[in-house]
Amino acid sequence: MSRSERSYPDEAAGSFPKPPLSFADKEGRELEIRPYEDDEFEAVVEMYADFEPADRAQGIPPATESRVRDWFENLLDGLNVVAWHDDRAVGHATLVPDEDAYELAIFVHQEYQRAGIGSNLIRALLGHGQANGVEKVWLTVERWNHAAVNLYESVGFETHGTESFEIEMVLRL
Repeated sequence: MSRSERSYPDEAAGSFPKPPLSFADKEGRELEIRPYEDDEFEAVVEMYADFEPADRAQGIPPATESRVRDWFENLLDGLNVVAWHDDRAVGHATLVPDEDAYELAIFVHQEYQRAGIGSNLIRALLGHGQANGVEKVWLTVERWNHAAVNLYESVGFETHGTESFEIEMVLRL
């Protein structure tokens, strides 16, 4: 499907919290989500370099540190938020400019998954996007990743296309 064929809901999904956002996850860990700062590059690269191969989706994040560095540097053209536990980056979400919309990607380190961090991270990212004039967001997700699909639906994403093994979802901010 070409980008020009992608349609978005008429109604906005609602408002989302603007970062910084502090919360306790389901494990009782105190976390903070805040917009990415340039001096945090190494901490985010370290998180991605420690990603389990099984947690990589659609080939990202890349498997080697040098490729992670190049990939992450390219994401810095967009809007980025990072989840922190103490001084450790444990999650990252990004809105990457793509013609008249933004593509969303979100990653939570395997030691922090299933603790409510992803839902807070995506809400903070969408709030950061709203504050910066983002209106349309899309993403693709592997159709068997039910936890991710449920997360995206919970914040207002709608299924738009179901190509092969991926589902395309869209949202209007």
